[in-house]
Amino acid sequence: MAKKEKKEMLKKLFLHHLICSLGKRPEKAVNIDLYHALAYTIRDLMMRDWIATRDEYEEKNPRIVHYISLEFLIGRTLGNAMVNLGVEQDAAEAMAELGFNIDDIRNEEVDAGLGNGGLGRLAACFLDSMATLELPSFGYGIRYDYGIFKQIIQNGYQVEEPDNWLSRGNPWEIRRPELARVVQFGGHVEKIRDDANPDRRRWVDTQDVKAMPYDTPIPGYRNHTVNTLRLWSAESLYGFNLTKFNQGDYISANLESSLDQNITRVLYPNDNNHEGKELRLKQQYFLVSASLQDIFNRFESSGENIKLLKDVIVVQLNDTHPALAIPEMMRLLIDVHNYSWDKAWEVTTKVFNYTNHTLMSEALERWSVQLIEKLLPRHLEIIYQINFIFLRQVATRYINDNSMLARMSLIQEQPEKMVRMAYMCVVTSKHVNGVAALHTELLQNGLFHDFNEFFPGKFMNVTNGITPRRWLKKANPGLSRLIDARIGDGWPKDLMQLERLVKFKDDKAFLGELAKVKRANKLILAKYIGEHNGIEINPDSIFDVQVKRLHEYKRQLLNILHAITLYLKLKDDSSRAPSSSARNPPRAITSPSSSSSSSTPWRKSSTTTRRSATG
Repeated sequence: MAKKEKKEMLKKLFLHHLICSLGKRPEKAVNIDLYHALAYTIRDLMMRDWIATRDEYEEKNPRIVHYISLEFLIGRTLGNAMVNLGVEQDAAEAMAELGFNIDDIRNEEVDAGLGNGGLGRLAACFLDSMATLELPSFGYGIRYDYGIFKQIIQNGYQVEEPDNWLSRGNPWEIRRPELARVVQFGGHVEKIRDDANPDRRRWVDTQDVKAMPYDTPIPGYRNHTVNTLRLWSAESLYGFNLTKFNQGDYISANLESSLDQNITRVLYPNDNNHEGKELRLKQQYFLVSASLQDIFNRFESSGENIKLLKDVIVVQLNDTHPALAIPEMMRLLIDVHNYSWDKAWEVTTKVFNYTNHTLMSEALERWSVQLIEKLLPRHLEIIYQINFIFLRQVATRYINDNSMLARMSLIQEQPEKMVRMAYMCVVTSKHVNGVAALHTELLQNGLFHDFNEFFPGKFMNVTNGITPRRWLKKANPGLSRLIDARIGDGWPKDLMQLERLVKFKDDKAFLGELAKVKRANKLILAKYIGEHNGIEINPDSIFDVQVKRLHEYKRQLLNILHAITLYLKLKDDSSRAPSSSARNPPRAITSPSSSSSSSTPWRKSSTTTRRSATG
């Protein structure tokens, strides 16, 4: 499609949604209306490819990666979608021709509150990369009402405010009520009399919650592949109790519905009390139960025999939050599909892979046996059976070594009986990976040394990475255009091409253009800081930017001390600094004792770092 035709199409779609979808006259529309109209416009461009991608998966039935994560830090969708679809410049020009500024429109979007940090960002990067590489994949997560908290610093202390990221609507999601699932909690387990399968059980008298799916398109980079992120929201099966309301019991009339909805109310509910722990465990099981039911249903609806399941699906567990998918898979195979234990275990051990995110033993997730028994009695039975069979294998190899049994058991006995979720993931998964080569090596030689010896070849490395489309093309369009002009536009799908820039390291013309790009970006940041924080900074300063909420374990104090050290070294030896910095002392980096680093700028800037954390 020619550029002019593309712009006309974008304008036509935009005005259609502004008038017909939102009921607004262009001259009366405010920025939030313009954002929704443009989001619907860009979403329209993905729809046919989204449907075609799903149709292709159903027709060819390829092996699909199902990525389950309690976090997906996808950031803002509009800019990323325009980059991947290759329409960012056309959209900007189309909006300008209609009299609107696309930057003002894009600023109306808030970050999707679906993650907390690196774990969630890794999940989002993998979804983007898999779509770009045209790998059949499906993401599963939770649609939190309130996401990552807003951090405010008051009188030197952190104050957490709710992040109601859905308050103005989410134009990217599509609700799928026809695909809702039922998730069970509590109850008790019964043996099934006269059943030919002695491993089969019936889970009865449960408290049931509806899992409602919301789908978000994940476009690949200029390749017509659009994969899916499915997020689950908890709803009551029974809803509003009209009888109690008519009796005047207004609180109880809505109580059950409210308690069910609490499961997906907040990203990571505080678990420093029993109720919080119970809610978080419910959250984790809610995610995996709904997701596995969905996987089974999609597989069966394709007409395939359930026996082929292990050959066509992969379930990637992002950390141990979705670890309950393991006993849930066993439960579905044995209790619902009438598999024997051995056949169910064969499938389960070929389906799952596990990504570890921590090297600290004390940080590994553990759940109270008592709490699991209360909420998920059938799953506790399955976990105990997995542990019994595994420890029998350990005892056979390490005869009379009780210390080895204690170290490798899925159950921690003291001081309280706890299920070691990471151990269950390692024992069950086909592959276990860290997020960097050194991380994986340390897992093998340290945290999981015993398991590495017991399961040779199970541990492998998958290096954590970035999404270059977001972190370079979207975040730094000026630099991206400069790179395109010198080495072509193939690098966003092959970062190794950036090595071709090395030949320009002494090219004065290139370095001059690079300096212009850097200064233009610094002017933009200086303007932003001035408008939002009331601090005037010199754009010719050396910038050391830390994009993260203030957090006790992010080593931010060390980082600012390092910045101060560099500043003092530059003052002592000005020959170490670039000429512009020598002429203009770097006022952006100041001593903690100076007046410009009082508590007021810190408090104001906390929102700034939060908003830009995901690009």
